[in-house]
Amino acid sequence: MDSLNVLITGATGLIGGALRKRLESQGHCVFALDRSDAGAAFRYSAQKREVRLDPDIALDVVINLAGANISASRWSDSYKRLIMDSRVELTQALAEAMAASAHKPRVFLSATAIGYYGDTGAETVDESSPRGADFLADVAGNWEAACEPALAAGIRTVNMRFGVVLSREGGVLKEMLLPFKLGGGGKLGDGSQYMSWIALSDVISLIELCLRDDNISGPINFVSGQPSTNAEFTRALGKVLRRPAFSPFLRAWLIRLLFGEMGETLLLGSNRVISRRHGEIGFHSEYSDLTEALTAELS
Repeated sequence: MDSLNVLITGATGLIGGALRKRLESQGHCVFALDRSDAGAAFRYSAQKREVRLDPDIALDVVINLAGANISASRWSDSYKRLIMDSRVELTQALAEAMAASAHKPRVFLSATAIGYYGDTGAETVDESSPRGADFLADVAGNWEAACEPALAAGIRTVNMRFGVVLSREGGVLKEMLLPFKLGGGGKLGDGSQYMSWIALSDVISLIELCLRDDNISGPINFVSGQPSTNAEFTRALGKVLRRPAFSPFLRAWLIRLLFGEMGETLLLGSNRVISRRHGEIGFHSEYSDLTEALTAELS
């Protein structure tokens, strides 16, 4: 692949940081969207809801990974607005800036989430399944709709619907490590809720495939082929860490009391999501077995 000019939003996050390192190691020129430096080549003004792209740098690829942490706080009305606006407003401004650019990127990869499908219970869903009806489904739906200006301008657009990304450097797995190492890990509620996960290395490989293949567009679930229940996940993590995983303190009623709607949705909600599109585009996960993925990440 020839050297590319790549713009990443959320370039310091878990996925953005790993992706930037990989792309720069391959000789690509990577830029980050700046929020503070008024003189930056690529800048987002939240106050003006406006993205400025340097007209002298022809971007080949734009990868949008920005958004407020959905688990950093209880979901008050104000924090829910922040979760929504930090994604939708930036994505809309970015798509509009690309559409108006004299040098339009050839591909736009924009993050979204498997929360698009809502709480699926024990039902398995894929990219052909309808949108759910809860808050995170609304966030994901509006986030994807904000890409419309780029689509209308003829820019190939991929909606990356992320599941739980496994990395010791951040996200859910990092938060779980300390309590498990201290012997306080265990299932959440009754543990029957499904978690659809993917190894960080597979995330990066799938993004690279989406960059290379001009025939890939639309929504793609970034998940492994084997969703696990929360009970299965905690058993596997305990096994890899050689620690017990049967804490009795994480009852559903306590999670609801401590975390409110956020706990109900993120910790007790079920997302049994697979991808039918991986086979269509020729993607094969390096890690489809949960224990192998955890062992590789934590070794």
